Amino acid sequence: MSHHTILITGGSAGIGAACAVMAAERGHDIILTYNSDRAGAEATAAAVKAAGQRAQIIRCDVGQPEQIDRMFSEIDPACPIHLVNNAGVVGPTASIADLTAERLTNIFAVNVVGAMLVAKGAVAHMRRCGQSGHIVNVSSAAARLGSGNQYVDYAATKGAIDTFTLGLADELAPEGIRVNAVRPGLIETEIHAKGGEPDRLARLSHMVPMRRSGSAQEVADAILWLLSDHSSYVTRALIDVTGGR
Repeated sequence: MSHHTILITGGSAGIGAACAVMAAERGHDIILTYNSDRAGAEATAAAVKAAGQRAQIIRCDVGQPEQIDRMFSEIDPACPIHLVNNAGVVGPTASIADLTAERLTNIFAVNVVGAMLVAKGAVAHMRRCGQSGHIVNVSSAAARLGSGNQYVDYAATKGAIDTFTLGLADELAPEGIRVNAVRPGLIETEIHAKGGEPDRLARLSHMVPMRRSGSAQEVADAILWLLSDHSSYVTRALIDVTGGR
């Protein structure tokens, strides 16, 4: 992983931001995207620079395909990259009766279509610059738990990401591009408050065999391991970072 810059979508907070800072501390330059939280992206970039590495910030709503194209046009074509395919959204807690076509269309546009198009762009970039990188998709334990009465739509998007990870790994393995996913469980990030449940971790952590929630850094560690040569024979893996849940 020595000379690759790491492209992280959704790098303004949570797991994406933790990945950026940890990767910088390990000697990597960072490209991070954000959609609405410019201040968060700037704070992440400042931490990357404080670790002595370069940080490029690109605004990109991955739910808008033309913005994904523009993002890749802003990346140096000769720069070898790894991808942390992390940008995602979650709606307010809802049961099936609350789901609307608009909500479903929006969440799939970002979490599935957007993630797949970002991966497509990253692979094209890797082929152009002649340097294989690796891809880690950020899924969720929700993909196998289903998240009934919470957000079955979010869970379904992550189920799609798991399946996409498997197929893309098979497709790219002959080129030396490894594709894996991490499936975080109950992690201390801002996404719970964005879903309208700021107390969710406290309420649910008793269901975790390890009896606690996880940190964004613990997820970032798993992601960076998957991008490193320490996982050189690992592709098509779905790694749970869930405390056993």
